[in-house]
Amino acid sequence: MANLGDTDADKMKTKTLIVAATAAELSGLYSHFRLAQGRFVQADGFDILLTGVGMTATAYALGRHLSEAYGLVLNLGIAGCFDRSIPLGTVLNVTSDEFAELGAEDHHNFIRIDDLGFGRSRFSATCQINHPLIKRLPAVSGITVNCVHGHAASIAAIKERLAPVTESMEGAAVFYACAETGLPCLQVRAVSNYVEPRNRSAWQIGPALEKLNDWAIRFLTKS
Repeated sequence: MANLGDTDADKMKTKTLIVAATAAELSGLYSHFRLAQGRFVQADGFDILLTGVGMTATAYALGRHLSEAYGLVLNLGIAGCFDRSIPLGTVLNVTSDEFAELGAEDHHNFIRIDDLGFGRSRFSATCQINHPLIKRLPAVSGITVNCVHGHAASIAAIKERLAPVTESMEGAAVFYACAETGLPCLQVRAVSNYVEPRNRSAWQIGPALEKLNDWAIRFLTKS
Protein backbone atom coordinates (compact mmCIF):
# COMPACT_ATOMS: atom_id res chain seq x y z
CA MET A 1 0.00 0.00 0.00
CA ALA A 2 1.35 3.40 -0.96
CA ASN A 3 2.07 5.85 1.84
CA LEU A 4 -0.04 8.96 2.10
CA GLY A 5 1.69 12.11 1.05
CA ASP A 6 2.15 14.82 3.66
CA THR A 7 -0.78 16.82 2.31
CA ASP A 8 -3.14 13.83 2.32
CA ALA A 9 -2.06 12.82 5.81
CA ASP A 10 -2.70 16.32 7.12
CA LYS A 11 -6.16 16.31 5.56
CA MET A 12 -7.01 13.01 7.22
CA LYS A 13 -5.97 14.32 10.64
CA THR A 14 -8.45 17.18 10.34
CA LYS A 15 -11.33 14.78 9.74
CA THR A 16 -14.03 14.23 12.32
CA LEU A 17 -15.49 10.80 12.97
CA ILE A 18 -19.22 11.10 13.71
CA VAL A 19 -20.35 8.17 15.87
CA ALA A 20 -24.03 7.36 16.42
CA ALA A 21 -26.02 4.28 17.33
CA THR A 22 -28.65 4.54 14.61
CA ALA A 23 -29.23 6.17 11.23
CA ALA A 24 -32.36 7.87 12.58
CA GLU A 25 -30.24 9.94 14.95
CA LEU A 26 -28.35 11.39 11.98
CA SER A 27 -31.21 11.67 9.49
CA GLY A 28 -30.73 15.42 9.13
CA LEU A 29 -27.03 15.04 8.38
CA TYR A 30 -27.62 12.46 5.68
CA SER A 31 -30.20 14.71 4.07
CA HIS A 32 -28.29 17.98 4.35
CA PHE A 33 -25.04 16.60 2.96
CA ARG A 34 -26.84 14.34 0.44
CA LEU A 35 -25.18 11.20 1.71
CA ALA A 36 -26.24 7.64 1.03
CA GLN A 37 -27.06 5.90 4.30
CA GLY A 38 -24.65 3.21 5.40
CA ARG A 39 -22.85 1.85 8.45
CA PHE A 40 -19.64 3.65 7.46
CA VAL A 41 -19.88 6.66 5.16
CA GLN A 42 -17.04 8.93 4.11
CA ALA A 43 -17.61 12.58 3.26
CA ASP A 44 -15.55 15.73 2.88
CA GLY A 45 -14.25 16.70 6.30
CA PHE A 46 -15.98 13.93 8.24
CA ASP A 47 -16.93 10.26 8.25
CA ILE A 48 -20.04 8.69 9.77
CA LEU A 49 -19.95 5.46 11.76
CA LEU A 50 -23.19 3.79 12.83
CA THR A 51 -22.38 1.39 15.63
CA GLY A 52 -25.71 -0.15 16.54
CA VAL A 53 -27.35 0.22 19.95
CA GLY A 54 -25.46 -0.55 23.14
CA MET A 55 -21.92 -0.43 24.45
CA THR A 56 -20.90 -3.84 23.05
CA ALA A 57 -21.93 -2.93 19.49
CA THR A 58 -20.26 0.45 19.90
CA ALA A 59 -16.99 -1.07 21.09
CA TYR A 60 -16.94 -3.53 18.20
CA ALA A 61 -17.62 -0.86 15.56
CA LEU A 62 -15.00 1.47 16.98
CA GLY A 63 -12.52 -1.39 17.13
CA ARG A 64 -12.92 -1.81 13.38
CA HIS A 65 -12.94 1.86 12.33
CA LEU A 66 -11.31 4.06 14.95
CA SER A 67 -8.04 5.47 13.70
CA GLU A 68 -5.45 7.92 14.97
CA ALA A 69 -5.85 9.70 11.63
CA TYR A 70 -9.00 11.40 12.97
CA GLY A 71 -8.65 14.77 14.61
CA LEU A 72 -11.91 14.46 16.58
CA VAL A 73 -14.46 11.80 17.51
CA LEU A 74 -17.96 13.23 17.97
CA ASN A 75 -20.61 11.00 19.52
CA LEU A 76 -24.11 12.22 18.62
CA GLY A 77 -27.45 10.90 19.81
CA ILE A 78 -30.50 11.33 21.96
CA ALA A 79 -30.62 10.73 25.69
CA GLY A 80 -32.90 10.35 28.64
CA CYS A 81 -32.61 13.06 31.28
CA PHE A 82 -32.90 12.81 35.07
CA ASP A 83 -33.12 16.60 35.54
CA ARG A 84 -36.64 17.90 34.86
CA SER A 85 -35.45 21.51 34.93
CA ILE A 86 -33.85 20.83 31.53
CA PRO A 87 -36.48 21.18 28.78
CA LEU A 88 -37.02 18.28 26.39
CA GLY A 89 -35.14 18.91 23.16
CA THR A 90 -32.22 20.64 24.87
CA VAL A 91 -28.86 19.86 23.28
CA LEU A 92 -26.23 19.03 25.90
CA ASN A 93 -22.48 18.56 26.06
CA VAL A 94 -21.94 15.36 28.06
CA THR A 95 -18.46 16.02 29.43
CA SER A 96 -18.17 12.94 31.66
CA ASP A 97 -19.80 9.54 31.39
CA GLU A 98 -19.79 6.41 33.53
CA PHE A 99 -20.45 2.71 33.08
CA ALA A 100 -23.13 2.65 35.76
CA GLU A 101 -23.40 -1.14 36.06
CA LEU A 102 -19.71 -2.04 35.95
CA GLY A 103 -18.93 -3.47 39.37
CA ALA A 104 -20.40 -5.80 41.95
CA GLU A 105 -23.31 -5.91 44.35
CA ASP A 106 -22.52 -6.33 48.03
CA HIS A 107 -25.95 -6.92 49.53
CA HIS A 108 -27.58 -3.45 49.33
CA ASN A 109 -24.37 -1.70 48.31
CA PHE A 110 -22.77 -1.33 44.89
CA ILE A 111 -18.99 -1.57 44.50
CA ARG A 112 -17.60 0.23 41.47
CA ILE A 113 -15.01 -1.57 39.37
CA ASP A 114 -12.59 1.17 40.43
CA ASP A 115 -12.94 0.11 44.06
CA LEU A 116 -12.62 -3.56 43.12
CA GLY A 117 -9.25 -2.75 41.57
CA PHE A 118 -10.10 -4.05 38.10
CA GLY A 119 -10.29 -0.85 36.06
CA ARG A 120 -12.18 2.41 35.89
CA SER A 121 -15.78 3.26 35.19
CA ARG A 122 -15.80 7.02 34.53
CA PHE A 123 -14.35 8.74 31.48
CA SER A 124 -14.32 12.32 30.28
CA ALA A 125 -14.40 14.25 27.03
CA THR A 126 -10.89 15.28 26.06
CA CYS A 127 -11.57 17.82 23.34
CA GLN A 128 -10.41 21.37 23.99
CA ILE A 129 -11.84 22.93 20.81
CA ASN A 130 -12.64 26.58 21.44
CA HIS A 131 -15.80 26.63 19.32
CA PRO A 132 -18.78 28.84 20.24
CA LEU A 133 -21.29 26.11 19.35
CA ILE A 134 -19.67 23.85 21.94
CA LYS A 135 -19.19 26.54 24.56
CA ARG A 136 -22.90 27.45 24.44
CA LEU A 137 -24.03 23.93 25.31
CA PRO A 138 -24.76 23.13 28.97
CA ALA A 139 -22.08 20.75 30.27
CA VAL A 140 -23.47 17.74 32.14
CA SER A 141 -22.50 14.30 33.42
CA GLY A 142 -24.05 11.09 32.11
CA ILE A 143 -24.25 7.36 32.64
CA THR A 144 -24.11 4.52 30.15
CA VAL A 145 -26.29 1.48 30.80
CA ASN A 146 -27.30 -1.83 29.28
CA CYS A 147 -30.84 -1.48 30.58
CA VAL A 148 -32.41 1.99 30.54
CA HIS A 149 -34.14 2.93 33.76
CA GLY A 150 -37.92 2.66 33.85
CA HIS A 151 -38.78 1.71 37.42
CA ALA A 152 -39.18 4.21 40.24
CA ALA A 153 -37.03 2.31 42.73
CA SER A 154 -34.06 1.82 40.39
CA ILE A 155 -34.30 5.44 39.22
CA ALA A 156 -34.15 6.68 42.80
CA ALA A 157 -31.20 4.39 43.54
CA ILE A 158 -29.09 5.50 40.57
CA LYS A 159 -29.83 9.17 41.27
CA GLU A 160 -28.67 8.74 44.86
CA ARG A 161 -25.54 6.80 43.88
CA LEU A 162 -24.29 8.75 40.87
CA ALA A 163 -26.50 11.85 40.43
CA PRO A 164 -26.37 11.67 36.62
CA VAL A 165 -28.05 14.14 34.30
CA THR A 166 -28.27 12.01 31.15
CA GLU A 167 -28.55 8.34 30.31
CA SER A 168 -27.49 6.60 27.11
CA MET A 169 -26.42 3.15 26.01
CA GLU A 170 -23.20 4.11 24.18
CA GLY A 171 -21.53 7.27 25.49
CA ALA A 172 -19.00 5.87 27.95
CA ALA A 173 -17.94 3.24 25.42
CA VAL A 174 -16.97 6.00 22.98
CA PHE A 175 -15.07 7.87 25.69
CA TYR A 176 -13.31 4.64 26.71
CA ALA A 177 -12.16 3.88 23.17
CA CYS A 178 -10.90 7.43 22.70
CA ALA A 179 -9.05 7.33 26.02
CA GLU A 180 -7.32 4.12 24.96
CA THR A 181 -6.24 5.62 21.63
CA GLY A 182 -5.55 9.14 22.88
CA LEU A 183 -8.06 10.74 20.51
CA PRO A 184 -9.94 13.97 21.26
CA CYS A 185 -13.64 13.30 21.77
CA LEU A 186 -16.96 14.99 22.42
CA GLN A 187 -20.42 13.67 23.24
CA VAL A 188 -23.37 15.83 22.25
CA ARG A 189 -26.91 14.62 22.93
CA ALA A 190 -30.42 16.02 22.75
CA VAL A 191 -32.91 15.21 25.48
CA SER A 192 -35.74 13.09 24.06
CA ASN A 193 -37.41 12.07 27.33
CA TYR A 194 -37.18 12.23 31.08
CA VAL A 195 -36.02 9.16 32.98
CA GLU A 196 -39.19 7.97 34.68
CA PRO A 197 -41.39 4.88 34.81
CA ARG A 198 -41.68 4.02 31.12
CA ASN A 199 -44.05 6.47 29.40
CA ARG A 200 -43.57 6.50 25.64
CA SER A 201 -46.42 8.94 25.08
CA ALA A 202 -44.33 11.65 26.76
CA TRP A 203 -41.25 11.14 24.59
CA GLN A 204 -40.30 13.87 22.12
CA ILE A 205 -37.85 12.08 19.90
CA GLY A 206 -38.67 13.99 16.71
CA PRO A 207 -38.03 17.49 18.09
CA ALA A 208 -34.90 16.26 19.88
CA LEU A 209 -33.49 14.80 16.66
CA GLU A 210 -34.28 17.99 14.75
CA LYS A 211 -32.37 20.13 17.25
CA LEU A 212 -29.48 17.67 17.45
CA ASN A 213 -29.03 17.54 13.69
CA ASP A 214 -29.38 21.31 13.34
CA TRP A 215 -26.56 21.74 15.86
CA ALA A 216 -24.39 19.11 14.14
CA ILE A 217 -24.84 20.64 10.70
CA ARG A 218 -23.87 24.07 11.97
CA PHE A 219 -20.87 22.60 13.80
CA LEU A 220 -19.63 20.68 10.75
CA THR A 221 -20.07 23.63 8.43
CA LYS A 222 -18.56 26.04 11.04
CA SER A 223 -21.42 28.49 10.42
